[in-house]
Amino acid sequence: MDEARARDVLAAAGVLPGAAADARLLALGENAVFAAGDLAVKVGRDAELLERARRELAVAGWLAEEGVPAVRAAEPEALLVDGHPVTVWHRLPDPVRPAAPRDLAELLRLVHALPAPPFALPPRELLDGVERWLRLAGDAIDPADAAYLRERRDGFASAAAALTPHLPPGPVHGDALPRNVHIGPDGPVLVDLETFSADLREHDLVVMALSHDRYGLPDEAYTSFTAAYGWDVRAWEGCSVLRGARETASCAWVAQHAPGNPKALAEFERRVASLRDGDETVRWYPF
Repeated sequence: MDEARARDVLAAAGVLPGAAADARLLALGENAVFAAGDLAVKVGRDAELLERARRELAVAGWLAEEGVPAVRAAEPEALLVDGHPVTVWHRLPDPVRPAAPRDLAELLRLVHALPAPPFALPPRELLDGVERWLRLAGDAIDPADAAYLRERRDGFASAAAALTPHLPPGPVHGDALPRNVHIGPDGPVLVDLETFSADLREHDLVVMALSHDRYGLPDEAYTSFTAAYGWDVRAWEGCSVLRGARETASCAWVAQHAPGNPKALAEFERRVASLRDGDETVRWYPF
């Protein structure tokens, strides 16, 4: 899905007071996110994401009831427009500063203290998207690389299922990065709720450990995160398993952007090569 297609869907949805052509594109990934006035609209890549969009709306309502600062839905139902899920949100005010790892840690402490919601959350199937992302990549990537990632996926899925957690399992954000925290006038707010799950709390903490090890997060920033949360997941013997699963998923996620995007293909090939070589020092770059 490119921007033009997403704008066509946005126009067909008819959820904005003004013209879809005037909406500002904020992000383009699995979702295209547009802003107009006091609303933000997410257009999903394909119909397979409809159930996830519905769950994200349910999570937003539950977090509001629990008093957790998070993005709020402007419309209670997800639409399916020309094969794309569409959800409408209250637009957040402009940020007052960038989110820091400690801000994320404080919100995770709130989320990890919550009991189960009154609706079912799925397990954090981190590797479930791998097949779809590789399918979207198609012939743009080397078939041997795709086969390698499928083999890694199967191995880490089995290993993750056998882990013994250190923390009590329960609700998790699922993609716990500072980019999913918005610092408004009233403080940190959690955004991008579509990967909320019921699983090992360690899933949320391994993300920042990988940010430190692969993406160049400075030592002091990572230390501020673990200090604010109160525990360093790297002390847990299962950390390497969840890290490996997330690395596998991250490679496949980039692959879906490879068709027609040379930068994405180059980043995908860098990541796969480092996994094949077992070189944990190779720097990865956000995409």
